[in-house]
Amino acid sequence: MSYLEIDSLHTHFTKRSANPFSSKTETIRAVDGVSLTVQKGEILGLVGESGCGKSTLSRTVMQLVRPTSGSITLDGCNLTDLPVSQIRRRRLDFQMIFQDPYASLNPRMTVFATLAEAIKQRHPKSRGSALSQRVAELMETVGLDPRLQRKYPHEFSGGQRQRIAIARALAPEPKLVIADEPVSALDVSIQSQILNLLKKLRADLDLTMIFISHDLGVVRYLADRIVVMYEGKIVEEGEAEALFRNPQNDYTKKLLAAIPSLAESH
Repeated sequence: MSYLEIDSLHTHFTKRSANPFSSKTETIRAVDGVSLTVQKGEILGLVGESGCGKSTLSRTVMQLVRPTSGSITLDGCNLTDLPVSQIRRRRLDFQMIFQDPYASLNPRMTVFATLAEAIKQRHPKSRGSALSQRVAELMETVGLDPRLQRKYPHEFSGGQRQRIAIARALAPEPKLVIADEPVSALDVSIQSQILNLLKKLRADLDLTMIFISHDLGVVRYLADRIVVMYEGKIVEEGEAEALFRNPQNDYTKKLLAAIPSLAESH
């Protein structure tokens, strides 16, 4: 069995008509029959243009949005069968890194408070020197000076804030990390630092990761395998380099052609 198995997943939303005098509704098929697998220790790249359903898929895997139908099995446990109360406990095993680190961090909490809160989700009795040591270790893991732990998010650069967000995701010791456009809001030079950090963390911690991006160049650098989404469906998947060398689907070809540096090299 694969580490993560998604089988025939549908996530639909009902939208009311724009006409205020009409009672008609329409169904938005944000995720429309997606099936995929992720192996332990693998980085799966999930790509597609805005509105293709990739972020909805990630939130459905996280159980932030419950699916309309289908199943999500993580390490042998079908998450879609669990009640909300158990989902909260199991969510320690799958954490998310969001696109905007400033929006996802509480501006009133220091780095120490943010990381300590996340650590206590897994180890509720952790306190004192043991807790302080674990916070310091997490900061060092993501390349931050532990002496900065009493500072607030606004005192850090964008790249540093994203490192804090990554440390917070790692704090509960998850089995799966979903990174939703984690570098798209950062400068190019900072992007490369964060991507290298994620690569190192995968090697050091044997992380399993779904990396979501509209930037195929970024995904090519990081992912072992790539899944391409379009209008809620998977239209192509394969090993990263093989997909870049020989894309089969017309939509994938258009995505590749939209990257000048890649188009010139093909």
